[in-house]
Amino acid sequence: MDWDYWGKGVPGYGDPNSKILILGLAPAAHGGNRTGRVFTGDKSADFLFKCLHHVGIANQPNSDHRDDGLDLNGYMTPALNCVPPGDKPTAEEKTNCAPYLAREFELLKNLKIVLGLGKIGFDACLNHVRKS
Repeated sequence: MDWDYWGKGVPGYGDPNSKILILGLAPAAHGGNRTGRVFTGDKSADFLFKCLHHVGIANQPNSDHRDDGLDLNGYMTPALNCVPPGDKPTAEEKTNCAPYLAREFELLKNLKIVLGLGKIGFDACLNHVRKS
């Protein structure tokens, strides 16, 4: 396929006044790295947004591109803002991205629930809680 790629760090997305944070690993190579929005345009997004729509967190069951009209009653962000080679971030990459995640936690004033997706998302949340 002949797609244009975002190819930059991918920020969080959603309602900053939300009580729920969905925390994943990193932008997918052909998902968020391509579209510029986390959990967008790949198979994991297809599954995730069907679920989020079903429970009322997303206004639509798909997340295809940045301008698709998606609205969230939640906030989503990756633990790492850039795509790690082979989906296996190094300790240095995790350390370099931690301040960005910490700042997002600070900005989410109403946060009550963190859903850590996968080991990296869960560990990033746990590390943040231990440091705060």
